[in-house]
Amino acid sequence: MTERIRVLLVDDHAIVREGYRRLLETRPDLAVVGEAASAREALEQFKALAPDVMVLDLGLPDMGGVELIRRLLQRDGAARILVFTMHREPLFATQALRAGALGYVTKSSPPDELLKAVYQVAARRQVISPDIAPELALALIDRPREPLAELAPREFEILRLLLDGLGPEEIGTRLSISAKTVQNCHYQIKSKLGVRSDIELTRLALRLGLI
Repeated sequence: MTERIRVLLVDDHAIVREGYRRLLETRPDLAVVGEAASAREALEQFKALAPDVMVLDLGLPDMGGVELIRRLLQRDGAARILVFTMHREPLFATQALRAGALGYVTKSSPPDELLKAVYQVAARRQVISPDIAPELALALIDRPREPLAELAPREFEILRLLLDGLGPEEIGTRLSISAKTVQNCHYQIKSKLGVRSDIELTRLALRLGLI
């Protein structure tokens, strides 16, 4: 009997996870061994279950998916992570892949694309859903013209939280870093992006489709 691929689902919506579970378990060689609704639960479940593949949504309530990917890879460099998200912007895919994800599939993809991607990531092969692959390729070619691509994954995560209206203390709590570190990163982000104020930063983020 073929050994089953053990999958951990990470999404903050229970009804969405149930849909993924039912889809994945239509295949006899796929088994959903756990679920998590937050990044902290995902870290605990990953440690306890050692899944073959983690299927991860980027929009989590306590910590962004990009930061979670970075932490998981720090803990286990062999972790196989498939991002399954609503974000179709190449910027999010670029940051997730730079952080260490092996796959990136959008939720607008047909169900078969998710199934195929799980098998690809389990085999340690990189996969991008067809609906964003051309845009991502163009974004990578044009990277010198894309200032946000210069940000490190953690800087990108801090920027995302700043744009959500969170202050240094709350961001520090979510990311388990000090408020001072957040403030320093905030300064570095503005410096890298060539903006002088938070208003300019917000305008740039709007122009580039980050918010």
